[in-house]
Amino acid sequence: MKVEVQSKKGLRTILSVIVDKKTIQNKMDERLNELKKEVSLKGFRTGKVPTSVIKSQFGKSVYGEVIDKILRETSTKAIEEKKIKVAGQPKIDLKTFGEGKDLNYELQIDSLPDINLKSFDKYKAVEYKIKIEDKIINEKLKELSNHNKQFEDKKENEKAKIGDQVVFDYSATADGNKFEGSEGKGVQLELGKDLFLKGFDEQLVGVKKNDIKNLDATLPANHPKKELANKKTKFECKILNIKKAKENKIDDNFAKTLGAKDLNDLKKLIENQISNQYLQALNAITKKEILDQIEKNHELNLPKNLIDQEISMMTKNLKDTEKEKHKINNEKIAKSRIKLGLLLNEYGEKNNLKVSDDEVRAEIQKQIKTMPGQEKMVLDYYQKNPSASQSLKGSIYEEKIITLIKSKIRLEIKDINTKEAEKIISEFNKPNTEQTDSQKTKSLDKNKVKSKKISKK
Repeated sequence: MKVEVQSKKGLRTILSVIVDKKTIQNKMDERLNELKKEVSLKGFRTGKVPTSVIKSQFGKSVYGEVIDKILRETSTKAIEEKKIKVAGQPKIDLKTFGEGKDLNYELQIDSLPDINLKSFDKYKAVEYKIKIEDKIINEKLKELSNHNKQFEDKKENEKAKIGDQVVFDYSATADGNKFEGSEGKGVQLELGKDLFLKGFDEQLVGVKKNDIKNLDATLPANHPKKELANKKTKFECKILNIKKAKENKIDDNFAKTLGAKDLNDLKKLIENQISNQYLQALNAITKKEILDQIEKNHELNLPKNLIDQEISMMTKNLKDTEKEKHKINNEKIAKSRIKLGLLLNEYGEKNNLKVSDDEVRAEIQKQIKTMPGQEKMVLDYYQKNPSASQSLKGSIYEEKIITLIKSKIRLEIKDINTKEAEKIISEFNKPNTEQTDSQKTKSLDKNKVKSKKISKK
C-alpha cells in the first residue's frame, strides 16, 4: 500500500492510496479458497468444486466483497500512518479499480483541530448554597397531610358537605339503556375534588347515609367508547356511608406512614428534596458561567462536516423556510456546541478522566430511587437502549470534567434563600430571542454539551 498526501487545506486532508494488484489478487485467492470449502454445486462434492468454476460463478461478488474489505482496512491504516485525528466519516473516491488492476482511491478526511488549552486560573464563577426556610417545609408537610387524609364515620343523620367522603353504589343508564361501566360498588368520593364526573360532587352535597339519590351527569368527551362520548346519563346512587376528614396530627406516627423514621427525618427528606430541585437549576447556571468563559477564551478552527451534521440534527424537524430564516443563528449554536464539546473532551483526556461501568450502574440506581414503583421500566429502558447508557456515560463524563474545572477556578460560594434562588433562576430562564420555538429546550439545558462529543471513554 502506498499513501501520499494529495492536498491539505485547513482541517481537510486528501490522501491518495494505491493498493497493488498482487495484494488484491492474493486476497481474492484466499476468499475463493474459503468458498471452495463451503460451496456445494450440482455435479461436485462439497469441497471439490474447482477454483475456476467458483470464480466463474461468484467472481464478481467476491471481487466486490474483497475490495470493500480492502477499502476499510487500508483507509484505517492510511489514517493511522499519517496520524490524523478524524472528525466524522471520511469520504472515499474510487479512481481506478477492476480485476487485474491496481486499486487507486482518494480519501477525503476532515480532521479535529489542534487544541491548546489555556489555564483556568483566572476563571471565576458563583456556586450557590441554598437554605430552605422552615415555612416552606411546614407548607409541604401540610400539603402531604392533605394528600393523605384519613376519614371517620359521621353521625347517622349528618348530611354530606364539601370535603366529606361519600361511599355509594350506583347504577346508570344512557337513553334508558345500561352500558359498559354503568354499575359501581363501594365507590369512595371526596366531595369537592370533582374526580368522578363534572358536576357529580355538588349533586351529592346534602345526602345522608341510606339515601337513594338520583342525579344527572354527562360522560366525558374522551370516553373510550366513542358512542358514549358526551352522552347524558342518569345515575341512581345508594348512599352507604358519609365520612368526614380527621385532622392529621403531623407527628412521628404520621411521618412513619410516609416511610420516614420520625418527624425530624421527614422534615430532612423534604428539605433535601426541595433543595435538590433548586440546586439542579442553580448548578446549571454555574455551569453555563464556566462554559461561557471557556468558549470566549479559546479560538478553534472547526471541521465543516461536524458543523453540518450538528445543524442537520438541530433542524431535522423544521420546515425549509424555518431553516433558511434562522440559518445564521443555527450555525452559531452548532459551532458553540461543537467547540465546547471538543474543548471539554480535550481537558478530560489530558486529565485522564474516565467513567467506569460501575459509575453508570450507580447513576441508573440513583434514577431508580427517584421513581418508586417504576424500577423495572427504568432498568428495561437502559437494557434495551444501549445508546441511552452511552449517553448517560457521556453526561457523567461531562460532569466529572466540570467538577474538576471548578476545583481549578476561583469559585465564590454564595448562600441564598429560596426567594433569591427563584429570582436568579427566573432571570436565567428569560427567553432567548435568537432561538426559534422549535430549538428551545428547557433553558437550564441549553448549554449542555452534546454527550456524543465527549463520550469516548
